This record gives sequence, structure tokens and C-alpha cells, in this order.
Amino acid sequence: MNKTIKVALAGAGAFGIKHLDGIKNIDGVEVVSLVGRELAKTQEVADKYGIGHVSTDLADSLALPEVDAVILCTPTQMHAAQAIQCLKAGKHVQVEIPLADSLQDAQAVVELQKSTGLVAMCGHTRRFNPSHQWVHKKIQAGEFNIQQMDVQTYFFRRTNMNALGQARSWTDHLLWHHAAHTVDLFAYQAGSPVVKANAIQGPIHPVLGIAMDMSIQLKAANGAICTLSLSFNNDGPLGTFFRYIGDTGTYIARYDDLVNGKEEKIDVSQVDVSMNGIELQDREFFAAIREGREPNASVAQVLPCYQVLHDLEQQLA
Repeated sequence: MNKTIKVALAGAGAFGIKHLDGIKNIDGVEVVSLVGRELAKTQEVADKYGIGHVSTDLADSLALPEVDAVILCTPTQMHAAQAIQCLKAGKHVQVEIPLADSLQDAQAVVELQKSTGLVAMCGHTRRFNPSHQWVHKKIQAGEFNIQQMDVQTYFFRRTNMNALGQARSWTDHLLWHHAAHTVDLFAYQAGSPVVKANAIQGPIHPVLGIAMDMSIQLKAANGAICTLSLSFNNDGPLGTFFRYIGDTGTYIARYDDLVNGKEEKIDVSQVDVSMNGIELQDREFFAAIREGREPNASVAQVLPCYQVLHDLEQQLA
């Protein structure tokens, strides 16, 4: 495919805007349709980014013959059904993490992708962040092997707010969203599937109906282990922090900053064409469409992560 890839983006909130900002830097791609819950707010975003078509219904965008691909930045609970809707409409699809909030739904997306042959990818951004790419390249070169990953995912969300501090129309989830990042990254970096997983959680929030604190242990087939702590109760610093403990060193990733165990900064600016993980994720999606190949973080590649999340959910229940 040499022509301009025309894209519909669903979800004009905090993460949708991150994708729009990233796509601005990618040649040969144009967002032609924007879908949002509230028409006026969606139109405002569309005007800012020069997007001609606006709707509150994904079906309207899928009906546009010029649309080649869809990026879904909608609430978690809609991801699987909307991904299936896109594939059935003959559109390539990238769905933001998580692929689904149940194993059954994740499997349904993977099965449909296989039968259609379309590109279907999930936004497991950690695979693309330059800091984690730097570590991955070191592992691939045989210069570093993970003994342990220690990960902290901390936010302050005692009320239902999004990353922009706006009220959310849906409830986020520590297990099915935030743990998905680390469960997938650990297996990807270890180069070995997760064979053992344990979880405990704190009290269920009386209004939000979710656990606000969680602890997860993972073990890979090659012996590497991972400890993950998650909280919506943490009042700063916020974000996810990764400590890689290996056979030849220790590395600490804080978003796109990477330091060694002595807190000496490592330059990751030359790892890829951008320092923006979302943009790099989108570049991979569009490259896979052009080249007719499976993308990194395809729905099939990330499915084992959702099997682990399912097993952990059974434990917690």
C-alpha cells in the first residue's frame, strides 16, 4: 500500500489526543474521521487537528469507504466489541491497551483477526518506549539477561478521573489495564512465557467497585521473576517505574528516562526515530499495514498476557 493511509480515531479524550499528536509526525497517514461520546467536544478536537468527519457512532466512520484503519482509544469495556466491529467492516485496527477485560473476548478478537488476515494490534506501549527498547536490544545482543524485574505502577485516583483530570465515563482497572503493561513486558523482555502467577488485592472501593491496591508475582519459564505493585491510592510520585536486575547490570526506567543502578543517565535518544512511545507504536501499526505483515504487539502476540490476567482474576475471586 503506497497511498495515504486514511484513519478513523475513536475516543477523543486524553489518549486519543496523544495518538493525534503522534500521527502528525508520520508521513503518509491522515486522520479523516473522529468519534467521541459528546459531539461538541469531539468537534472541537476535530477542528484543532483538521479532521473533516465527526460522529458519536463508530459505525458512521466504518461506513466511510476511504477509511483504511481505525485506532480505538475508547473505554476498556468497549475494546473487544469495537475491535471485532472494525475487523468485520474490513478495517485494520489498533486497540489501546487492554485488548479486552476478559480472556474470552480477547480470544474472540484473535480468532477473527486470523480469519480476516487484517492487521490487528494492541497498544502495549512499553514494547515501544525507547528506554525499554534499549534494554530489549541489549538482551537480543546477548549482553544482558533478566534475573528480576521490580515494577511499581502508582496513581492517585480515589475519584473517577482521567489523565487530564476530567471526570471519566467508565472505571479503570488495575488488573485488566495497568497490570497488562507489565505482564506483557516481562514475558517480552525475558523472552520466555509466564508459567507461574500470584496476586493479592486490597479492599474494594465502595463507590468505584474496584480494588485500589494490588500486588502481583510472576515467574517465567527461564527462571526470571517479576514483582509488581499497583495502587490508585498513591499520592505521588505518579507513573510506572521499572527496575531491571540482570546478570550484567541494573537498569531503571522511568517513562523514557533510563539510568543504571548508580543513577547514571543512559542516552536512549538514538534508539528509534522518536522518543514518543505512542508515536512509535502508531508507526509500527502503519508500517505493518503497508508491508502486509504482523506487527509487534499484534493481538495474537499479546494474547498470553490476557491468559495470565484471567488466571489472576480467578485467584482473586
